[in-house]
Order: sequence, then C-alpha cells, then structure tokens
Amino acid sequence: MKQDNGAALVERFEEQVGEDLMGFLRKKGAVDEVTPQCPDVEERWGMIARAYLPDGAREFQNYPTASLGWMMFIGMAMAFYWDQDWENHADRQDIYESLRDLRGFDNLDEAITESVLGYEGEAAAAVIDLVADCAARAYSLLRHQQVEPGTQEAFGCYIAALHQLYLAGMAMQLNALGYHMTPLNLN
Repeated sequence: MKQDNGAALVERFEEQVGEDLMGFLRKKGAVDEVTPQCPDVEERWGMIARAYLPDGAREFQNYPTASLGWMMFIGMAMAFYWDQDWENHADRQDIYESLRDLRGFDNLDEAITESVLGYEGEAAAAVIDLVADCAARAYSLLRHQQVEPGTQEAFGCYIAALHQLYLAGMAMQLNALGYHMTPLNLN
C-alpha cells in the first residue's frame, strides 16, 4: 500500500511541476497557451535520463538548481536537433554525453545556449536566466514536498522534476523556433 501511495505522490508532484512551469513560461511569453509537443523528442527522455542521472544526482546535493536546470537545457537542445537535423540525431545513444563534453558538466548551460542554440550576449543571458528561474521554481516545489530525503519517493520526485524541466525546455525551444500551436475551432 505504501508503494502505491508513493507512486501517487510522485505522479501528483510531476503534474504540479508541469503546471507550474508551463504557467510561468506562458506568463514570460516563452510558450503559447497551447504548448507545442514533439513525440520524437519526448520518446528520447528515458535514454537521456539514464545517461544524465549519474551526473545530475551527484551534483544535486551541492548544486540543486544546476542539477535540475541542466535538464531543461538538454530538452532545448533536443528540440533544436529535432528541428535542424533529426535524421542524424534520432538514433544517437550518446547525445547527453556529447552535450556534456562540449565544455564539461559545470558549463552545460553555456555550452548548449551558445554552441548548440547559437544565442549570444544578452539573448544568451536571458535564456540562461529564464532556465535558472524555472529550475529554482522546480527546486522550491521539491523542497516543499513532504518526503524524506534519500527515500524512493524523494528520488521519484527528483526524476519527475527533471522530466518536466526536459519537456518545458523542449516546448520553450520549439516555440522559439516558430512552432506555435493554436486550438482548432471545429464549429
């Protein structure tokens, strides 16, 4: 029974993080009311998460917002790859490692923003600041969860936050690339 309660807690938490991030990004004008989706990029989540977790979990203790925020940058990079050259990136198993190795884990934000997405100067700083705000929001939500650190539920909530940050990064970058979703009026 306790395991079922833990799974439900993690699921509710993931919904909460997703709603919070999308609401915040809408207010900032970084995504439209209807957020773009990309099943190709969404399907890569599991592979990306497995590769990222050893680095992200290790860094979480001392640098929680970086550990969380870097995943949003990865979601942005994946959306960019999907738009620009998915044929060459769709089956790659080393995408996370190649992004990390551009400038090292500590500089993943700048590496993706500048070297992959091509932002410079104030535009790069604005993207980095927006992602930092999103990571801080996710961390605040994580800290306010009533879960004991080091438990399966705590780890599940961490992964849930990473997942929603990945999806938020993907949506934000798709929006920046011009993918705007509008509801269909079938009447």
